[in-house]
Amino acid sequence: MAEVQSECGLIVLMEDFTGPEVPVAGTDTTDKLACFRVVGDGLAEADSGITSQEADPYLNGVGRLTTTNEAKHCVALVTPLMLKPSTMAPIVVEARFEHDDLDTKEVFIGLSDVNADDLSIEDDVIHGATTTITLTASDLCGFLWCSDLTDDEDLHAVYNGGSTTGATVSTGVDLDCDLVAATMKIVKLEVDSNGTARWYVDGSLKKTVEGAVAPTTVFAAVCAVESKTAGIETMDVDYFRVKYGRDWTV
Repeated sequence: MAEVQSECGLIVLMEDFTGPEVPVAGTDTTDKLACFRVVGDGLAEADSGITSQEADPYLNGVGRLTTTNEAKHCVALVTPLMLKPSTMAPIVVEARFEHDDLDTKEVFIGLSDVNADDLSIEDDVIHGATTTITLTASDLCGFLWCSDLTDDEDLHAVYNGGSTTGATVSTGVDLDCDLVAATMKIVKLEVDSNGTARWYVDGSLKKTVEGAVAPTTVFAAVCAVESKTAGIETMDVDYFRVKYGRDWTV
């Protein structure tokens, strides 16, 4: 098909948590906020959802992602499977987030070829334990933080499916960027049309990997938190942003 273009080539999806909520008291198996779907294994339970925070210090729109009280159950913002680096790069996934504590939870922010309604980070995408990273999804790229890792406060740059083999030892992909409880952190992933990926934390480039992903793989953007025990866990997200180019070839 011939390429016909207009001025609408750059697409930006952003949730700033100033509008509708997914009530914790709700029991929908999937929902939506602005441009994103809300999914997760356990979302249908009445103790899981996404609510806007309205008191200091959260005055510019902050969403609280709340899991149900079961292990390996998560709540996530996701896009459809629609992001193809070879024709839509650079693809950018960015979030600003914090936790009230750094215990018994796992976070993945980035790209994955899995975005199911009953999404579980550990069962479907990735998991960390001691110094081992299990790459469950065949194709993924992003930030992992997991309290089960030995380096349990550090962000890790994870990837799988490209020409560079995904690392499964956490010490090779830790970014030396520790989270701090009740302190916002900004993470940004950039993926080029050739599959090269870059990881930024608070504006600083921390890692670059050539061939981190297969350029023709179609991804979903994911921002997810999961409980590792039978307890409710939360993640406060200031914003979640996805930026990419329109595919004019279709």
